[in-house]
Amino acid sequence: MITLNSKTPPGPLADKWTKYRSTVKLVNPANKRHLEIIVIGSGLAGASASASLAELGYKVKVFCFQDSPRRAHSIAAQGGINAAKNYQNDGDSTYRLFCCTGGDIAWD
Repeated sequence: MITLNSKTPPGPLADKWTKYRSTVKLVNPANKRHLEIIVIGSGLAGASASASLAELGYKVKVFCFQDSPRRAHSIAAQGGINAAKNYQNDGDSTYRLFCCTGGDIAWD
């Protein structure tokens, strides 16, 4: 049986990050292109982290579940709480409000 070595520092959970941070090696600016950083998710947090790391000189790969990174929920969402007020000529209705999911309109 193969045992996975998680390389977690020994000791209580509250002290693990402090111990790890104090022992991790710094990245030489000349070696940034040799490191490949994988970001899971292309929402606002993933996209901004990817852009910031790429600007610093790292190789970044972003993985997302959608067909396109531009369809991530944070980017495609309408935002806020919507209400179907049905003003004259605005094309709004309760049917249209509840068919809209995450910025995509499903007209079934």
